[in-house]
Order: sequence, then structure tokens, then C-alpha cells
Amino acid sequence: MASSLSALLLLCLAASASAQLSPRFYARSCPRVLATIRGVVTAAVRNEARMGASLLRLHFHDCFVQGCDASVLLSDTATFTGEQGAAPNVASIRGFGVIDDIKARVEALCPQTVSCADILAVAARDSVVALGGPSWNVPLGRRDSTTASLALANNDLPPPFFNVSDLISNFAAKGLGVTDLVALSGAHTIGKSQCQNFRDRLYNETDIDSGFASALKGNCPRPTGSGDTNLAVLDTTTPTSFDNAYYRNLQSQKGLLHSDQVLLNGAGSRRTRKLVGTYASTPSQFARDFAVAMVKMGNISPLTGSQGQIRRSCSRVN
Repeated sequence: MASSLSALLLLCLAASASAQLSPRFYARSCPRVLATIRGVVTAAVRNEARMGASLLRLHFHDCFVQGCDASVLLSDTATFTGEQGAAPNVASIRGFGVIDDIKARVEALCPQTVSCADILAVAARDSVVALGGPSWNVPLGRRDSTTASLALANNDLPPPFFNVSDLISNFAAKGLGVTDLVALSGAHTIGKSQCQNFRDRLYNETDIDSGFASALKGNCPRPTGSGDTNLAVLDTTTPTSFDNAYYRNLQSQKGLLHSDQVLLNGAGSRRTRKLVGTYASTPSQFARDFAVAMVKMGNISPLTGSQGQIRRSCSRVN
């Protein structure tokens, strides 16, 4: 009962906060901000396709830890510990230079007007579009936190070994449903993952295509500590295109991560399995549901009004 009440409270708070967000929030105060962000992101993704996945992941890792408040961008100092050293983030999240570039350009246009949290949300959308995926209107008006939480970053970001029930509970705690879970998992149609995240799947799981596993083992040796950070693409079919191939890969037992493949084969996966089938056969439905889920994720506990601040530099508080 307590957990249900907590989830209900989170949904009510998210609804209240999202009501204060608007796609036109900067229409008068910084009318060129969207074009500025789009230009930087498009150039960055053209230069390195993987950057699109990195910027999308930054937004996800921000929102799942104390809400969409740009806390993930705060760097450690002698007196401040941020989230970048958390297990899911260390030597893994990237794209900070692109965000810094956007912030510098936006500050030159509209000093201390556009939040880093909003920049992350728009950059995530523009990254998906740059790789051929759907677009959506991004509600804006978030403000930046003055705090971060290493503990929450370690506890709230879903690890790659989660089973279906773990994933459903993790997303539910953020006000996201099963459809949101499966749709947002489709972000793994782009990007890469480190060997340490899928080694156990390669060597110890049976619901994996043998040829797929054999091809990966050469770059991901069995001994822990050997090749831990070696990378493999999450989608071997179209690794730099945002499409629905991820779901077809799951149907072929070619999900890279345990937390990917369990959406189809895991215990208790009846609801997620049905959605995998729908998205594998109907790319337009995936595109629609992904866009809706991204807006919902972007509405997780934003700071609005007079809360927080508008950072001058995304990596530190004012």
C-alpha cells in the first residue's frame, strides 16, 4: 500500500509540474534556442553517429535520478560529489562537450535564460531525429538543480541484469507504465554497450543466437576484468539508424543485454512480449509510443517556477 501511495503521489506531482511546462516557453525570451540546439546536435551526430545515442542516454540518466533537473551534468569538486562517478555512469556517459557547446551558444544569445535541463531534453529529441527517428514537441520550462545524488544514481538507474519484474517496478516508481518501458527500451536501436554489461549473457544464458554470441565473444573475453570496456553495438542490423530493428533482433534472440532479451523471453513477460511483437511489425506504432514515452519521461519531477536556478555553466552551480 505504501509503495502504491508513493507512486500515486509521484504521478500527481508530475502532472502538476508538467502543467507548468510548455513547448513555447522560450518563444519570447529566447526565440532562436531550438534552432541553435538543433544545429549543434545535428553537426555532432553527423560527425559521430554514436553521439546521438549518448545525448539521448544523458537525458534518461538525468531524469531517472531526482527528476529532469540536469543534476547528471554537475561535475565533482573538492566539496561536491555529483552523479558522474556512480556505477551506471562512470567511464560510460558522454556528450558533455556537446552540451557545453550548446550552453555557450545559448548563453551568448539569451544570458541565464535557458536551463541545462531543457537543453538535455531538446538535445535528446534532436538526436533521435538526426538518426531518422520520430520528432515530438518538447515541453519546456524546467530549471536546474543545485544538488546531485550519487546514491540515487547508483540505486535508481536500471542495470542491465534486471528481469522483467524489476524493470516494471523501476519504471513504475518513476510514473512510467509497461508501454513506456518497452517503447523507451527501443532506444537501444542505437548506441553501444560495454562488455562488462553483457558478458554474463554471452557465456551463461541460453536464449541467445549462437552465431550472434560467438561473434561477440572475440571482443568480450570470459574472464572478468579482461576487455571490460570493449564496446559492441546494441543493434547489429542498423546500428546508426533510429528504427524498430531492435525489436526484430529480440525476436531473433539477438538482444545484447539481459534486460533487452527478457522483454521477449523473461518470466512474467506476457505484456512486454506482446508489445515487442507490435513494435517489430508496426514501426509507426513504435514511433508514436516512443514519442509519448519521451514526453512522459521528460516530465519526471522537473523543477519549475522559482525552484532551482538557471545555471550559467551546466557543470557547476552558480
